[in-house]
Formats: sequence, C-alpha cells, structure tokens
Amino acid sequence: MKSIREQISNKPWLGWLLFAATLVIVFFLGLLASTIMERRAEAMFAYTPQVEFESWEPRSAVWGENFPREYQSYLQTSDTTFRSQFNGSAMIDMLEVDPKMVVLWAGYAFAKDYNQGRGHYYAITDVYNTLRTGGPKKPEDGPQPATCWTCKSPDVVRIMERDGVEAFYKKTWAQLGPEIVNFIGCNDCHDAKTMNLRISRPALVEAFQKMGKDVTKSTHQEMRSLVCAQCHVEYYFNKKRVEGAAWLTFPWEKGLTVEKMEEYYDAIEFSDWTHALSKAPMLKAQHPDYEIYKTGVHADRGVSCADCHMPFKSEGGQKFTDHHMTSPLNNVANSCQVCHREETAKLIENVYQRQERIIEIRDQLEQLLVMAHVEAKKAWDLGATEVQMKEILQDIRKAQWRWDFSAAGHGSSFHSPVEMARVIGNGIRLAQDARIKLARVLAKLGFNEAIAYPDIATKAKAQQFIGLPMEDLRKEKAEFLQTMVPKWLEEAAAREKSYKVTRM
Repeated sequence: MKSIREQISNKPWLGWLLFAATLVIVFFLGLLASTIMERRAEAMFAYTPQVEFESWEPRSAVWGENFPREYQSYLQTSDTTFRSQFNGSAMIDMLEVDPKMVVLWAGYAFAKDYNQGRGHYYAITDVYNTLRTGGPKKPEDGPQPATCWTCKSPDVVRIMERDGVEAFYKKTWAQLGPEIVNFIGCNDCHDAKTMNLRISRPALVEAFQKMGKDVTKSTHQEMRSLVCAQCHVEYYFNKKRVEGAAWLTFPWEKGLTVEKMEEYYDAIEFSDWTHALSKAPMLKAQHPDYEIYKTGVHADRGVSCADCHMPFKSEGGQKFTDHHMTSPLNNVANSCQVCHREETAKLIENVYQRQERIIEIRDQLEQLLVMAHVEAKKAWDLGATEVQMKEILQDIRKAQWRWDFSAAGHGSSFHSPVEMARVIGNGIRLAQDARIKLARVLAKLGFNEAIAYPDIATKAKAQQFIGLPMEDLRKEKAEFLQTMVPKWLEEAAAREKSYKVTRM
C-alpha cells in the first residue's frame, strides 16, 4: 500500500482536499470550544444578583430580577388553555359536573361552590371569588378564619414573621384581606439568601415533629416533594390548641393512610360539620395529594413531585427547574418520557384508563352515599332515636371520608390507583352497611317503601334540594367584590411601595 506522501505526489489534488478537510474540522472544533466556553461563562454569571431584598419579600417579580428564567416560566401558569380528559388548567365547576357532591356536602360550604383550581397564579383571585369565603363587609365579618389564607400567598410568610404564628391564626379572613395580595410564589418554597428549598409553613414542621422526625434532615430530592406538602395535604383547624385561634394542623400523628388519619380524628372526637340531612358527624378531606402520592409506585421509586410537575429544562448553557407547574400530560416529553419510552399517545391513554376506572367505582360510592343521607333523614323524620342511628351515622361518616379522600386529591387516581381502588372499595362496603341498617330501622318505624332517588340532575336542582339560598349568596359575593376587594388592593399597593429593594 502506498504511503500518503506517494499518493499525494501522484494526485496533488488529494493534498488540497486533505488540507481543506483539516481546515473544516479545526474550524468546527474551534466553534465547539468557543460555544462551550461561552456557555460556561454564561453559567458562571447566570445568577449574579441584580437586586437585594428582604428575606420575607412576597413579590415574585422582585425575585425574578435575579432569576429571570425561573420567573418567566412561572408566569406561564397564567395560561389556562390546557385541558385533559378530566382536569387541566381551566376552571371547571365540579358541582355542575357532579351534582351529587352538593348533597354529600349538605350543610358545609363546599355545597355552595367547588371549582377545579386554575393553578397558583390565580390563588388570590379564586379565593376572592369563591362563595365559600362569603361576603364580609368589615374586617370581623365572614365565615372563614385567616388560616384559610395560609397556602395562598407568600405574604403569609411576611405576616407570620412580623406578627407571629399564633397572632396569624387568631385573625379573621377579612382582617388579612389588605395584607395578602401576592399569589403563590418564590418565597413560599425558597430561602431568599441561598435559594435552597425550605419549609416556610409551620404546620408541616409540627407534623414531622409529632411523628418523631426532623424535616430539616430531609434530602434535596425529598424537599422537592415536601415544599409541595406544605399545602397539598389533608389538614384541619385545631381550635382547642390556643383559645381564639384556628391552628392549621396535619392529622399525621398516627400515620398518613386514610385509616390512620381517621383514627386520629376519632380519638379527638373531631368532625368538620354535621350533615344537614343525615345529621352524621362528617369529615371533609381537603386535598391529600402528598399522602396519596406516598402510597404510589412513583414515590416508592424516589420520584418527586417536581420531577413530573416541574421537570428540568435547558436554555443556552443553563439547566433549571421549569416553574410552569402543570399537569405532566401538558409536557409529556420532559416529564413522563424522561423515564418511560412509550409513545406520548400510549402514555396518555394509560393515565386516562386509570382515571376512568377509579371514577367509575367512585361514582357508585357517591350514589350509595346520597341514598344513605336521604334515608337517614327519613328515619329522623319518622322519629328514630340517637341510639338507633349511632352506628349508622358512623358508617356514613367513614364511607364518605373514604369517598372524599379519593375525590379531593389532584390526580389521585394516577398517583396511586391501587390504593384508591382499595379505599373506595372499603367505602362502598361501609355505605352498603349503613343502608342495610337504615332499612331495618325504617322497618321498625313502620316504613317499608322504597325511597326514590332525588332529582339532582343539575347543580341548581341539587342546591335547591338541600335548601341553599343561592341567589342571596351570589348577591352577597358580588357586593363584596365591588366594594371590599378594591379597597384591599389599594391599601396593599400603598404599603408595598415601602418595601426595601436595593439595586446591586
């Protein structure tokens, strides 16, 4: 075989070709090296502070001057166009979708109004608008305590730091209206100096302490779920801890399962309300997303909430957490397909299958519970005694707690479908037990007829059935939105001008 020199001597054009090829390779290698250096320099100076602010700064736009990528992605949570088969970012009137819920919550504020949330961006607006917060005309008015603000705004961090936790829990919702105006943001999850994930709400810290754990010992990966668990959990307002305070408390002392939390509530004889029809002492599940997630396969594999709902993304030389908190179905490539290699359509189909099957059996439980409440009311009307009704009301309480636990969580049928099927199955058994016992009581009272299922085909019919004065409630809310809210916002704008922000 001839040497390269001999080949070039025989074919001079070959030398020029090699020379040109070498130039091209060197050029692209230089371009690559330049790009790498540029990206490294970009990464080095990416988080150079532009402003310095107080540790309690509630305005995410101020934080965004130092972290523009994260802030700009967070602003995308204002987009409500994404809809999946059942939920998404758009507001959905869940009582219109499922009017049976109105009857199940008779006597409780959720029977008035229950909308699928639009996301963190609308946390303040939506709590203004919901009928559950009433229409206060002065600071002391309204049905809700200030504790209802706890998960809605980083202003809560500022107020708790300024006034103390106990003082916060002692106020009314309307008293803090002018103080809480910034929707969920940076200071809820991050330390202002280090940007490390941190727990800003005392209820989670206290819950860990009662379980004999120190939340500060959690790993970074665990924190990527625990910052969510500050709010996406089951909770209640403990009004016995400090007089005059609605102390936010997680019922985790005995465990995180539906049975363990029920055991906790039973031990302290707690109920959220007495049902308007059946007179059962009821429990209202809030949104036990974290507890249900912990029973699922993703938690077992060490996958955090942020891995799916806030996946990493890259821009230039920067890899950062996408703060557009949304359904993984809205971003399958960066969430699901990081681990799963199936096609997008197949992954979405798998999710919908789980949701459809859980909703199918959950709907059966709802129908049984509606009839249990209606039949219990009939028994009371016929003169049933408390002794006759005691076991029945406990069965109704336990059955509806399991229904609500499965219905209140966001994405529960996907997070842990096996656990949800178990919980709903036990709820069906308890509801059937209640109805069998009711049939016996009704027979003893001389009533042997079948009670017709009520006409609750729409939200309006269901609310009329349980006697809600919806026209008055809407009028009260409209007046509140026109008079009180503008004053709150005006006062807040004047106050925020005094917040210290230093340009670097």
